[in-house]
Amino acid sequence: MQEEDKFLKELCDIYKPEKDNLIQMLNEVQEHYGYIPQEAQKVLSEFLSIPMAEIYGVVTFYSRFTLKPKGKYSISVCLGTACFVKGSQKIMDRLTERLCIQPGETTKDGKFSIDQTRCVGACGLAPVFTVNGEVYGKATVKKLDEVLDKLMKE
Repeated sequence: MQEEDKFLKELCDIYKPEKDNLIQMLNEVQEHYGYIPQEAQKVLSEFLSIPMAEIYGVVTFYSRFTLKPKGKYSISVCLGTACFVKGSQKIMDRLTERLCIQPGETTKDGKFSIDQTRCVGACGLAPVFTVNGEVYGKATVKKLDEVLDKLMKE
């Protein structure tokens, strides 16, 4: 039995086959894989008796979920009002320039992915970017370069 099959089987053993469990099960799938693979959607569809289209709708509605694998380092730049006014677009521009990818994409080596967010709730630290959920406040292009340089060496 493949590891993926084992995880999904154990997940279905934990929960009752009730539609109300969909979001929590999707959260666990996202945590395990880093995204929501189609195979997991099929398993949840059968287990919870929910059409695949409905599961797809839930996955694409919530920004927390993703259908594509993320990089080892998932970098998000806040483009909300407070951050944008304080220069977060320059940080995003530098990030896309350095990594040669656009928001929503992952580098070919699987090491980095970029996302843009509207608010991470750290407006007092604007502008901010995050790396795997760790917030870097009062960010500058120089600070981004320092963080990227460090991560590229790992």
